[in-house]
Amino acid sequence: MKKEKTIEELVIREEERIEKKDQGVSAAKRESLKVPVILLGALVYAVGMNCFLRPLKLYSGGLMGFAQLIQDLLARAGFNFGGFNISGILYYLMNVPGILLAVKKMRRRFIVKTIIAITAIMILLSVVPIPSAPVLDDTMANTMIAGLICGSGIGMILWMGACDGGMNIIGMLVIATRGKGSVGQFGLCANIILYTIMLFLFDIPTVIYSLIYSVFNSIAADRIHTQNISSQVMVITKLQDTKAMEVEVMSRLHRGMTEINGSGIFTGDSVKIFMIFVSKYEVNRLKGILRSHDPQAFIVETEGVRIDGHFLKKLT
Repeated sequence: MKKEKTIEELVIREEERIEKKDQGVSAAKRESLKVPVILLGALVYAVGMNCFLRPLKLYSGGLMGFAQLIQDLLARAGFNFGGFNISGILYYLMNVPGILLAVKKMRRRFIVKTIIAITAIMILLSVVPIPSAPVLDDTMANTMIAGLICGSGIGMILWMGACDGGMNIIGMLVIATRGKGSVGQFGLCANIILYTIMLFLFDIPTVIYSLIYSVFNSIAADRIHTQNISSQVMVITKLQDTKAMEVEVMSRLHRGMTEINGSGIFTGDSVKIFMIFVSKYEVNRLKGILRSHDPQAFIVETEGVRIDGHFLKKLT
C-alpha cells in the first residue's frame, strides 16, 4: 500500500513546483513594475513638502528635518543658493550610511528600489516649486494636509517594498531584526527627540506644528504600508478534505495554519475552523486561495491585531 504523503512533504513539493514555474518570469521584470508607483510616491511626497510644509517654515522629522535645518542655517550664514532647494541633495548624502548598513541585512531588490526612491525624492524636491505663501490661510489645515500627503507618498514607497530613507530605513532594519514595531511609530519616537532639541533653537509654535505634521505623516504612512499591519483570518469551511487548500496556503504564502474541528449548533454539520495570521498585504491573496477551494467558506478578518511571539514580518 502506497504511503500517503505528509503535509510537510506536499508543501515542499508545491513550493518546488511554484519556483520552477516562476523561473521563466524575470524577478527584475516583476520588480520593475513597482518602480512607477515608487516614483509616484516620491512625487506625492515632494508636493506635500514643497507646496504645503516649506511655505510654513516648518520642519519635517528625521534626516529630512536635519537637511532642512542645515539648509536654513547655511542661508542665515550668508550662503546664497539662488533660490535652489538643496535639502533634497543634503538628504541624499545623509542617507548613504543607512543604505550601506542595509546592504548587509536587506535584500538586493529592496536596496535597488530604495536608491531609486531616494534619488527621485532628491530630484523632485529640487524641481517642485515652493510657493511664496502657504496654499491655505489656516496654518493647522496646511500642517495636517502636508502630513497626510507626505505620509501617503511615503506609504506608497513602503508598500512597493522600498524605503524613502532617513529614520524609516533604520526602522525597517530594526523591525526586520526584532520583528516588532512599525515604521511610523519608530519614526515618531525619533522625531520627538529631534523636536525636543529644536525647542532650544526655534519658537514653540514652530516645534508644535512640526510635531503635528509628523503625527499625521506617521498615521498616513502606516495605513498605506499594509505589510506592517497584522491581520487575523478565521475560516470556517464544510470541506471534509482540506489538504489541498492547506498545502496551497502554506506553500504560496509561507504562513502556518491552526485547525480546529467543530460543528454547527443549528445544523449539526461538522466544520473545520482555521486560524491564520498574515499581514494585511497578504489578505486578498489568502482569500483568493480559500475561495478557489471553497467558494462558500465563511471568512472573518480582524485587522490590526497585536501578535506576541514568532511572527515573520515581510516588509519588503
